[in-house]
Amino acid sequence: MERQRSYGGVMVGQLLLAVVLCAPGPIGLVVGGVAWSHGEDWAWIALAAGLAVSAPIPFMARTTARRQFPRITRRDTAKEEDVVPYGEHTFVLWAPESPRGHPQARLERADVLEASLVRYSPEGEATFTTYSGTYTPDEFTPLVRLTLRVRDEEGPDGAGEFEVTDEWRVPSVCLSAVTAGRLAVLVDPAGKVTPLWPRSTLLAGTRTGRVIDLEGRTTDITRFTGRQLRQMRISRDVGGIAMAGDTIDLRRLDAATAARYTAVAEWARTSPEERAPVTEPGEESRWIVDSLPGDPAAFGSVSRRWSRRGGVLVRGRFLKMSPTDTFQDHGPVLDTVLRIQPADGTPPFDAARRLTVPLNYLAVLHRTKDVVLYTSPNGGAYVVDWSRTNLLAGTTEATVITPDGRELPLAGRPDAIWALMNLLASHGLSTLTPVLDLRRHRMRAVAGAVMDALAARP
Repeated sequence: MERQRSYGGVMVGQLLLAVVLCAPGPIGLVVGGVAWSHGEDWAWIALAAGLAVSAPIPFMARTTARRQFPRITRRDTAKEEDVVPYGEHTFVLWAPESPRGHPQARLERADVLEASLVRYSPEGEATFTTYSGTYTPDEFTPLVRLTLRVRDEEGPDGAGEFEVTDEWRVPSVCLSAVTAGRLAVLVDPAGKVTPLWPRSTLLAGTRTGRVIDLEGRTTDITRFTGRQLRQMRISRDVGGIAMAGDTIDLRRLDAATAARYTAVAEWARTSPEERAPVTEPGEESRWIVDSLPGDPAAFGSVSRRWSRRGGVLVRGRFLKMSPTDTFQDHGPVLDTVLRIQPADGTPPFDAARRLTVPLNYLAVLHRTKDVVLYTSPNGGAYVVDWSRTNLLAGTTEATVITPDGRELPLAGRPDAIWALMNLLASHGLSTLTPVLDLRRHRMRAVAGAVMDALAARP
């Protein structure tokens, strides 16, 4: 696991690398300087050539450092004209387009009974790999074996069900639909099942969903699967309906389509349904998170210098993710909007930043969009800490071992985990695993405070 790094250290490393790559430039400057001191007429040629080659070095170093160490500053604040009105619980996810399928295919719900990762095998190591256009290669798209129970409500037998097992490529940003256990699928006349991944993230509750009716009233339909399926079928019938962020505005639709949506809203009013659970039962049989790459979950590393100078942890929340044409082995590079709550109590701000998001975090995105960031002592820069983020998100269960040897699992207790992370960081204590063992000598000084924090946050 990588210890806490600094932007300055990465910048210096990239500057030295750029100097090596552009070595003829500095060499030309040295040669030209020596020749100039000796009065050689050709010295200006060497100086000009050396300057031309050397000039891009700081810009190359800054660009590469910013890419490899994606810190967030106030300069990354999202531009007002580029931001939809994000509510407190909004999450907008732009996913790859689904296939249209057979014209007579039926759009149904499928429950994921079992899931296992078959293959995910990129070979680029830690490098960035970029493709032209919107092409997503198979090597960066996990192949997952799924057993589905399809609820064939529109089939010839009415509300029948059937099971199917097959292997499908799952776009990285849609992995949470598998873990949540609810998919939207097409069933063609021959019985072939095709998952519709963007619609599946909506059905799974990863993406939030809202509808503005003809009177301008907004209704949250996130995880109301019956209503969502009916709306999806209307959208497919009319050739697709655009969402502004996470919202469908009936006032922007043609009268006939708006009337069909209004009829669905009336059906939902007269036949109320319960909101579906965050995760369907049997999650352990489809838990592919442990097989996916990403930073291991941990209470986190701490630089003693950072801690002594007053560096702190803060929380943020993803409001938007959209794919790019660039990938790393452990996750896709996404354009994101992240709402950050500064530690000094000032109002939160929304930052637009391109980030590499690990696959194991994407697989639990239906549970949480929260992230942990560490910030510089002056609060001028923020960096996502993926190890702490993954622990807070529950990719691995956090555990505390008490001084008398008892094990206290912290599953489902994010507030307690958050409190412990801050306590350890403030004392300059690194714990590079998801297990906090208070029997260790270096933990004795905080053992009492840890137990008090756990008692205060059941």
